[in-house]
Amino acid sequence: MATYASHGAIAPSEAMYNLALFGVGALVMRGAGCTINDMWDRDIDKKVERTRSRPLASGAITPFKALVFLGAQLSVGLAILTQLNWYSIGLGAASLGVVVAYPLMKRFTYWPQAVLGLAFNWGALLGWSSIHATCNWSVCLPLYTAGVSWTLVYDTIYALQDKKDDIKAGVKSTALRFGPNILRWLAGFSALTVGMLATAGYMNDQGVPFFVVSVGGAAAHFGWQLKTLRPESVGDAARKFRSNAALGGIVFLGIVVDYVYDRMCADSVEQK
Repeated sequence: MATYASHGAIAPSEAMYNLALFGVGALVMRGAGCTINDMWDRDIDKKVERTRSRPLASGAITPFKALVFLGAQLSVGLAILTQLNWYSIGLGAASLGVVVAYPLMKRFTYWPQAVLGLAFNWGALLGWSSIHATCNWSVCLPLYTAGVSWTLVYDTIYALQDKKDDIKAGVKSTALRFGPNILRWLAGFSALTVGMLATAGYMNDQGVPFFVVSVGGAAAHFGWQLKTLRPESVGDAARKFRSNAALGGIVFLGIVVDYVYDRMCADSVEQK
């Protein structure tokens, strides 16, 4: 989920630099997470139709080559992390345990999506700390919670694709845990996401555009997903999962519009 700092805290050029830095960092570390996941799960992936063609599961790449590639990914991630302040370096390093543990969770709990959410949304904390060398928890925790609950929504929908194979392979997921009540669970986590996003915006003094575009747009998108989702359709689950990229774009758009609106208002006041 996109992160943002309080209005006027940094210059636009510095904001763009941080955005680019986090973009590269997110790409590299998400990739590292996927590599770790495929390394841990190569035997399980062989038993699932959708994943048996993955490089490690199919034997196209050896575990040693995957380990070397992972080392390169983590080295780039570390290089980016060291560009930040010491508070952020420590905070970023603390996420590695969750990243490494996530692939194992599907063997022990029906809530691996929750652990994935904890790992994937760490940037909600790092985004603030990289600028302020600390965290304003009244903003960061609601934003982090929104990201975790959103992950529970989209990754549960993603897991619907593999329900039958997961049962045979002994793999656990929230898609199996929620069972016939899945729409109610997803509605609850969707509501929590919207509520926490609004709370983070309120605590950060976001303007009207953020609440209209980001919060309102997210609520509308979640509503569409839940109304049209067909849990037993693999194809529909895949389409709904991919649609969450648009939801992220909506939230980001609201942040950008709100920032521009805020700057315009500030310039107008200065001219007077």
